[in-house]
Amino acid sequence: MKFNSVVMCGVSLLVLFLGGLGCSKDKDLGSCQVPQDLRTCVVEYSEALADCYQQENCDNQQDKLQNILSQLDDAVLGTCSDEHFAQLSAQAFSERVQNACESHASSLAWRVYGGPQNAVWSEASSSEQDCLVAAHDVGIDALEDSLEVLNECLEDNNCGAGVNAQRAEIEHDVQSSIEQSCDALNELVAVTPEIFAHRISHQADCLTATAHEDSSGADLKCGPDYAQFEAKRGEWTQVVVDGEEWGTLCGDGSDFAFQVRLAPQGAPLDRVFVGLQGGGVCVFESDCSSKMASNPGLFNAQDDEVFAVGISSNDLEESPFADWTQVYVPYCTQDVFAGGGVIEELGELELPRYGAVNMRAAVQMVRDVIWKEMDEQGGQGFRPDQLVAIFGGWSAGAYGTLYNYHWFLDDLQWPRTMAFPDAGLALDNGEALGVSGLGMLKIPAWGALPNLPPYCFSGSCAVGPTLLEAISPRLKQVPEQQFLIVTNPKDSIQQGDAYFGDEAFWINSIRQSYCDTRDLKGVNYYMTSVSDQSLHCVTIRPQLWSGAVDGETMKDWFWRAVDDPDSIESRVEEANFVNDIEGVEPYPCDVAP
Repeated sequence: MKFNSVVMCGVSLLVLFLGGLGCSKDKDLGSCQVPQDLRTCVVEYSEALADCYQQENCDNQQDKLQNILSQLDDAVLGTCSDEHFAQLSAQAFSERVQNACESHASSLAWRVYGGPQNAVWSEASSSEQDCLVAAHDVGIDALEDSLEVLNECLEDNNCGAGVNAQRAEIEHDVQSSIEQSCDALNELVAVTPEIFAHRISHQADCLTATAHEDSSGADLKCGPDYAQFEAKRGEWTQVVVDGEEWGTLCGDGSDFAFQVRLAPQGAPLDRVFVGLQGGGVCVFESDCSSKMASNPGLFNAQDDEVFAVGISSNDLEESPFADWTQVYVPYCTQDVFAGGGVIEELGELELPRYGAVNMRAAVQMVRDVIWKEMDEQGGQGFRPDQLVAIFGGWSAGAYGTLYNYHWFLDDLQWPRTMAFPDAGLALDNGEALGVSGLGMLKIPAWGALPNLPPYCFSGSCAVGPTLLEAISPRLKQVPEQQFLIVTNPKDSIQQGDAYFGDEAFWINSIRQSYCDTRDLKGVNYYMTSVSDQSLHCVTIRPQLWSGAVDGETMKDWFWRAVDDPDSIESRVEEANFVNDIEGVEPYPCDVAP
């Protein structure tokens, strides 16, 4: 199945040697073959990344990587004209497929080597490195084979059941090969061979959708031809998700649903605000049964109202994000958006834990609709590397932000995404019943392991500061990549959710955590200074949203993170906590008065 032909095409005084990119032997120069060109690029770029990560010297590989993309650019512009791409110009299409080549090859490599920071490889033993090399090699071959099958069936207009069978065989072969050569893959990077194979198959879907103007015949699970809903721009629309298609489910067994408001006419669709609803957490049979009996709405997503205040207001005078595409993700699984799609047995109670699956399905569905509409508009079309997103959540949704931010960057491939966890610092109290202890217990029980970063998935990675330290080295590839952590320190709800019994201990822990993490790359804080009352979730409180800390309003601070992201700095004050709350100590580092 491997594609390894080297092509030479002549035109007038120019001879192009494209190393497998461009034209096939029986095509003239006008024959546009973007799908084949992209496939070759992904393989070559992946192999170059393997060299750079295995040699731990990626700086010296940049010219080689750029040359691979330049070859793809030459192939597309040298053999294709504008009419090949409907509303898009050849230049726009070339830039799109270059991004697809780079981002998908990178995503596969990061899944194996531990993010762009190469965190897993650098700490692995020699035998473990052999395991990672084998997995990456198998992944590259599988992606190449899947793309060949899809490209051929679309070219021949013959994508029937046989194609699905071929692709299923490729997935099976990936799983079998890795089980033989790297059966401990999940211990190294958190994913089993089966999940690894499935994610490669999904990448093939997205790459194929990128390269083909019409991919509707191939039954892809990604792209404009897979758009699942229609919505009027500027109006909220509830989308009830097909659980059989997406694997989604709520805690009471009902279908998951989310709300979306596409940017109004005249505003760019690819400015996206994603907000995760809060609602606490339950971990044992007693508290889960009690919540289900007293507040059944916590386990259903179809009756939730969107927040329309503060940061998520629909009024431009209140929020600069009011004319962005807005996605409101209800919380119906009591698993802080970490659940990987399992039914947890808690005595007599069986509780679906699908939080991460639900959230990711909602975002992917919105992505496909934006992709479709932007391509229909023409111009540059949909470009994930140009999309700007703010991803955040409140309370339990803040925990979900911590646990899913890497997915936006590494798998969804929206590099210009910033994250705001509001009122969910995920601090550990040092006791068995705390965030770290529950992480050790619930990461496997909730099926959360494969959805955590491949470089941080132990129980301690449920703890906010630990996760920040692990993710920080992969941030700031582009200026927007950063955490915007917001909270009011006096917050009895957040304190209780993290199992802190003493308020002073809680606030002192916040202060120590801030000083320990404030200098991490891509980590910034905005802490409001209300010490005389408990306040939970600050970005949706108008008086705090428009109020100032250390001379800057929260509203302006958030917009600066978009408009001038490299200029952002933490805003934290000593304020009156020491005087107002017995036992609170001054910050152990410098802050504003």
